[in-house]
Amino acid sequence: MRIDEEGEGVSASRNHLVFAYYVTGHGFGHATRVVEVARHLILAGHDVHVVTGAPDFVFTSEIQSPRLFIRKVLLDCGAVQADALTVDRLASLAKYSETAVAPRASILKTEVEWLTSIKADLVVSDVVPVACRAAADAGIRSVCVTNFSWDFIYAEYVMAAGSNHRSIVWQIAEDYSHCEFLIRLPGYCPMPAFRDAVDVPLVVRRFRRSRKEVREELGIGDDVKLVILNFGGQPAGWKLKEEFLPPGWLCLVCGGSDTQELPPNFIKLAKDAYTPDFMAASDCMLGKIGYGTVSEALSYKLPFVFVRRDYFNEEPFLRNMLEYYQGGVEMIRRDLLTGHWKPYLERAISLKPCYEGGINGGEVAAHILQETAIGKNYASDKLSGARRLRDAIILGYQLQRAPGRDMAIPEWYANAESELGIGSPTCGMSENGSLICTEDFEILHGDLHGLSDTMTFLKSLAELDSVYDSEKTTEKRRERKAAAGLFNWEEEIFVARAPGRLDVMGGIADYSGSLVLQMPIKEACHVAVQRNHPSKHRLWKHALARQQGQNPTPVLQIVSYGSELSNRSPTFDMDLSDFMDGDKPMSYENAKKYFSQDPSQKWAAYVAGVILVLMTELGVRFEDSISLLVSSSVPEGKGVSSSASVEVATMSAIAAAHGLSISPRDLALLCQKVENHIVGAPCGVMDQMTSACGEANKLLAMVCQPAEVLGLVEIPGHVRFWGIDSGIRHSVGGADYGSVRIGAFMGRKMIKCAASTILSRSSSTANGTNGDELEDDGFELLEAEASLNYLCSLSPHRYEALYVKVLPETILGETFLEKYDDHNDPVTVIDPKCNYVVRSPARHPIYENFRVKTFKALLTSANSDDQLTALGELLYQCHYSYSACGLGSDGTNRLVRLVQAMQNAKSSKSDDGTLYGAKITGGGSGGTVCVVGRNSLQSSQQILEIQQRYKDATGYLPFIFEGSSPGAGKFGYLRIRRRVSLDPNE
Repeated sequence: MRIDEEGEGVSASRNHLVFAYYVTGHGFGHATRVVEVARHLILAGHDVHVVTGAPDFVFTSEIQSPRLFIRKVLLDCGAVQADALTVDRLASLAKYSETAVAPRASILKTEVEWLTSIKADLVVSDVVPVACRAAADAGIRSVCVTNFSWDFIYAEYVMAAGSNHRSIVWQIAEDYSHCEFLIRLPGYCPMPAFRDAVDVPLVVRRFRRSRKEVREELGIGDDVKLVILNFGGQPAGWKLKEEFLPPGWLCLVCGGSDTQELPPNFIKLAKDAYTPDFMAASDCMLGKIGYGTVSEALSYKLPFVFVRRDYFNEEPFLRNMLEYYQGGVEMIRRDLLTGHWKPYLERAISLKPCYEGGINGGEVAAHILQETAIGKNYASDKLSGARRLRDAIILGYQLQRAPGRDMAIPEWYANAESELGIGSPTCGMSENGSLICTEDFEILHGDLHGLSDTMTFLKSLAELDSVYDSEKTTEKRRERKAAAGLFNWEEEIFVARAPGRLDVMGGIADYSGSLVLQMPIKEACHVAVQRNHPSKHRLWKHALARQQGQNPTPVLQIVSYGSELSNRSPTFDMDLSDFMDGDKPMSYENAKKYFSQDPSQKWAAYVAGVILVLMTELGVRFEDSISLLVSSSVPEGKGVSSSASVEVATMSAIAAAHGLSISPRDLALLCQKVENHIVGAPCGVMDQMTSACGEANKLLAMVCQPAEVLGLVEIPGHVRFWGIDSGIRHSVGGADYGSVRIGAFMGRKMIKCAASTILSRSSSTANGTNGDELEDDGFELLEAEASLNYLCSLSPHRYEALYVKVLPETILGETFLEKYDDHNDPVTVIDPKCNYVVRSPARHPIYENFRVKTFKALLTSANSDDQLTALGELLYQCHYSYSACGLGSDGTNRLVRLVQAMQNAKSSKSDDGTLYGAKITGGGSGGTVCVVGRNSLQSSQQILEIQQRYKDATGYLPFIFEGSSPGAGKFGYLRIRRRVSLDPNE
């Protein structure tokens, strides 16, 4: 039902009425819009009793009337925030239980008595659930006025907390279902608990003074750019710096603490300052999204630079409204904290917000409430909303878990340090329902999943033909010039995407059969592939020279972006027939030699090797030429699986282009063969499995025996992982990694032989007079250990009881070979002259498997400081176990010590801790450190502080990995075609 935006207002001739208006305890935004509705009711001559936990001045500064009565009672707690930008989901549910569930019986009794005592004609709720039930018990009608309801908000929290809190959500929905109807505000969420809804315009506070008056009061000229900072109070320790603002800008700070010292270009507003006046005097606003900030920004046509909050389902709907009216610019959280504000502020003042809708929602809502109080019926007879709550739970979960939900880079803004430095395209729907990137491509299959890096890649792809046709190609980088000649734009192109991974737990224990926990990171590799008949292929000069005078034959041509950063050739090409040895594919060993001929092109083994593996393992024959473009934002040499992301993205794109159906698991196993046998790196399979099978914001749990995916582990809302790069280049092809792997396999062989010896001795004893040893050790256990396939199948207590003394600290390669013949590892070779460490590499996976299992179990335990401390301790133990194996490094050790220092600082202890542990990741010997901490703004600040301290000590500014994205299997592939221009002049 829709009420006209220009409603007839509230007539003062109505009977004197009494309204009981309940206000939720979640933020001032609710109180400020209640003020606007209550003001109109009081102007009409009615009494309004406001039940609230908000300060009196919020109401009395706007309404000076004896008809306003304020009763200070808090009957719900809203969402508990860890800081200005992070909602603590489990704490929110726990606090609501404490505030509204445990004392529910006494609350209802008290409210019924109070409503009866004031002789209320109507109960209004924004949006306190129990108020609706209390009204029903008192025999009074009730109406809710809101843009969201707590059943919808808490529904997503229940998905994280488990079924033990589900009764809370059902109870809230049941309470709401007692109200007559909902007065629904713009930017609303789904609210299935209500039987009917009446839509009204925006409810906003009007400004009292003009822009000119406010600026004169502040002593600010009209030529000064003014931004108002509105985060509902800045968190303690958040330091604003003069350089955050561009020259010629000033910032008004709302809600700053009394002790907060501000730079000269920041002005602190009084706590009771009337914000609308200062908003209207500003050029843009920087803050978090809430109904109050969005509605007032739209009504004043004030551009809004916003930073997303985690886990608050109201936000996507308000954000959509803000962006629909061209009034919003998204800032990534890291840029907020580091003061990289300039591009966002400059972008904001270039916007022209276009909201022209009504802003008299307070007046319209007051009219409806008055009509309802005197008996008018707005509600239809529909089913109870409690029955429809399941839809809200599912939708709430999907909103937070939508692919790309946590992507850090807004679509309009691309970091200058990114690979391509190109902004993202805008997208829409074509008439036939296919998605089209404006002026670029028609997407015939697949989904962008809201991933801004994919949009950027498509934009860069679209611009290649202009590079090819341009006379100024000499100004372009080598790789861009080479890529410009790759594709025929009349033909279809296939695009795949695969992320790198952060090794949370498991690391080098994967090849020993451990459970591993891996998180796909935000950074990913994109690969574009096109098939062409050899007669239609654009050939580079050297490829053309090879085929001169012959019939065209299939060719592989590859361009890899990023060559200038890693001192390698940007291009590689070969005849596909080079992969053949007679009528069979060439051996992996020969392929390894083939790609090693030119060190500057050895990188091509990761890409072209995919084709040989498909030929060898699946019998695929490639009869068309293949053009292939690789663009990866996964940094090389940082231990986050840049190679696996390239392999997985390449194989996904080639499989799609050739109609091959390969499951994500099988695809990962095939990619491991590329790395093991063609590249020659003896890695396990966890990297490829995570890149192929992972999902955003979840840990992939896998037992590497050889690759059994157990499932996805939800990262609790209060837990967060970061990666910090040490700047020391890591390589799984390095001697340290390979020798540690050899040591582990040597240890396994020794344990198997020792078990066989004990088994034989026990069997002999059992046939004699003494069977104690057989009884103690267990015949079946010894049999299993004598045929041990994976070290991780051995429990720590069995290792300590029977085998620790069997393993030497070190052993010479030739000594081992003389006694044990072989270590039975198909991807490493023992050097007889090399001395190998054995005990530490063998011990590490046995204990690491136990640590990972414990870590996984802890993730599902209750949110507590003890839980986070235990998670951190497991990371620390893993780190020092790496070091014992010889896989540490000065840089990674320094980063771990910095985390420890931060954790043990007095300030962290007094704030219940923020960072709890760190460990080296992946193959070790450099690369990235994984950090676990509380998901809060203060943790992010401490990560940035560690980054700066590391730079101060080493001169290197570490790259920080934060955020997650879907694996290749979840992404699928895109089949795209260049959009045909309708302009005859083009």
